[in-house]
Amino acid sequence: MSRDSLLIHEVFYSIQGESTYAGLPCVFVRLRGCHLRCNYCDTTYAFHEGGRRTFDEIVAEGERLSGGACDLWEVTGGEPLLQKNVHKLMTYLCDLGKTVLLETSGACDIAPCDPRVVRIMDLKTPGSGEADKNLPSNIPLLTRRDEVKFVLTSRGDYDWMKAMLAEHRLNEKVGAVLVSAVFNAKADDHVKGCTGLHPRVVAEWILADRLPVRFQTQLHKIIWDPATRGV
Repeated sequence: MSRDSLLIHEVFYSIQGESTYAGLPCVFVRLRGCHLRCNYCDTTYAFHEGGRRTFDEIVAEGERLSGGACDLWEVTGGEPLLQKNVHKLMTYLCDLGKTVLLETSGACDIAPCDPRVVRIMDLKTPGSGEADKNLPSNIPLLTRRDEVKFVLTSRGDYDWMKAMLAEHRLNEKVGAVLVSAVFNAKADDHVKGCTGLHPRVVAEWILADRLPVRFQTQLHKIIWDPATRGV
């Protein structure tokens, strides 16, 4: 058992809404804090809310919520890689036999990650307002085990994504290139907000260009109200 700890916003059990694991029951561990302020951020509440929990408390809560029947766990945020101890947590979960997904912005070094972790790296588009924070050094570290995500806010974002796809041959480098249309996002004290992009528009762009990518949407925002927490 481990007494190491992290700043945690919440632990919850829900349907995985994104990635190639979409639709599967999953335990989510949401870490507190983020250094980015994406225009469309839908988890600004995680910037400051939450408290410190030990690894044992995190695991016990996840097992309680899932009835001990779920071996798919996602570590998310905020930006989870801001807390260096998260690497120990992910290794701890892997050692327990969990399939561990990491949702990261790609603005933090992914090199220290346990090789058993599935890294889902969200490359920030110009429309996010944070594209300059992407670390180019992360891209060569990606493997076929990993996935790359693009959230599009406009045609300009789509063209930027296409250029990244071609320049880095991402469809050959990773297991999946995930592309989604942004939902409407309200402005608050932390972010500017963003006008939604219709998913059909993005789907038609992908089909017209015959791109080797996987279109996705956030299933949890279709199942529940988009503002619902803990899902």
